[in-house]
Amino acid sequence: MEKNCEILEEEKLYRIGMFSKMNQVTIKALRYYDDVGLLKPRFIDPDNGYRYYSGGQVGELHQLLALRKIGFSIEDIQSLEKGTTQETLLQRKKAQLLQDIAEKTKMLSLIETYMQQDYRQTYHMVEKVLPEVIVASIRRIVANYNQLMTVVPEMGQMMEAAGCECRIPEYCFNLYHDQEYRDTNIDYEICEAVTEMKEDFGELKFKRVTEVPRAICTMHHGPYENLPQAYAAIFHYIDTHGLEIDGLPRENYIDGIWNKNSTEEWLTEIQVPVKLESQLEF
Repeated sequence: MEKNCEILEEEKLYRIGMFSKMNQVTIKALRYYDDVGLLKPRFIDPDNGYRYYSGGQVGELHQLLALRKIGFSIEDIQSLEKGTTQETLLQRKKAQLLQDIAEKTKMLSLIETYMQQDYRQTYHMVEKVLPEVIVASIRRIVANYNQLMTVVPEMGQMMEAAGCECRIPEYCFNLYHDQEYRDTNIDYEICEAVTEMKEDFGELKFKRVTEVPRAICTMHHGPYENLPQAYAAIFHYIDTHGLEIDGLPRENYIDGIWNKNSTEEWLTEIQVPVKLESQLEF
């Protein structure tokens, strides 16, 4: 007890209840911070187990509360005890928050788009024949959708080296060979219609794509990230008209980054082959 008295005499100590009131923090929270080692009481009375905190611990508590309010986890704050600097923690959190803001901004933009239009009324469906074409193509597994268009410059260089001449009117389209939607490791093929069959040139392959007697098609104006709206509309149309898909959908790129400055001017046609049996009602 003599040592305990010395501690009490050295500095002003407050029982946990008073310390809780002073700092507007619940006793439960203070006990939790004690249990996880973030804020230990200055003194615990061995006779009755009462916890006492010093006035000097107020700053330490407020720093802890500020970090928690910013969004740091207990594990993050504990890492300060293992050598991580507070500056490093703050920089990490800043980067995370900036990423979150970007993602939320993108979500708000999508919400505005959906509020301003009914996707079923925006997209107009047409039926057409997709003629037989000879294509130069490259098929790859790409890590994600952001890497899709990186194939185009490489393909252009290969086609030039192989002496290819593009068909007029130009017809460039993508095929996705996965049997389900994937956002990683995407089995992707880009095809460019050419005037003649040639010998394969490394990764660049030549083949004849047979005619599609019947395809349901719709035009999409705007960035590629909104293409799911076009797919939703066209598949809804196919379903409600009792049609059956009969081949891989194509994304036909008409206007894009190569000839338009604004993404709002980009033009892509979705082409979905369907079976011939039933007749469309427009």
